[in-house]
Amino acid sequence: MGNYFSNSTDVPQSGALKAVEETVSQNCVVIYSKSTCPYCKMAKDAFDSINVTYTTIELDEIDNGRQLQEALHQLTGAWTVPRVFVNGTCIGGGSETRKLNQDGKLVELVRQCNITTNGS
Repeated sequence: MGNYFSNSTDVPQSGALKAVEETVSQNCVVIYSKSTCPYCKMAKDAFDSINVTYTTIELDEIDNGRQLQEALHQLTGAWTVPRVFVNGTCIGGGSETRKLNQDGKLVELVRQCNITTNGS
């Protein structure tokens, strides 16, 4: 799990949008998060509980986090974090991710990416 973005504060908005789109397209599971957010922890815990590796972008720990959050708003219509993507699609935030996990649907979504889970 790593940070794929530069620490430049002058990333133009189109650059931030492109960065989000590239990260989402190159990783099965991406969580745009803030390190102190309890809903972000909820989303991460859902994937941890099914032993799925994910890419986390901690928006409050990188210089261009605000631009990335604005790009996420453009893409998903929501300002809040986490913004969770599975197989290129935003599945929502922490509550939605937890619900999908509780219903057994999160593992099904992840399997579409051909990632092995402990339930396989």
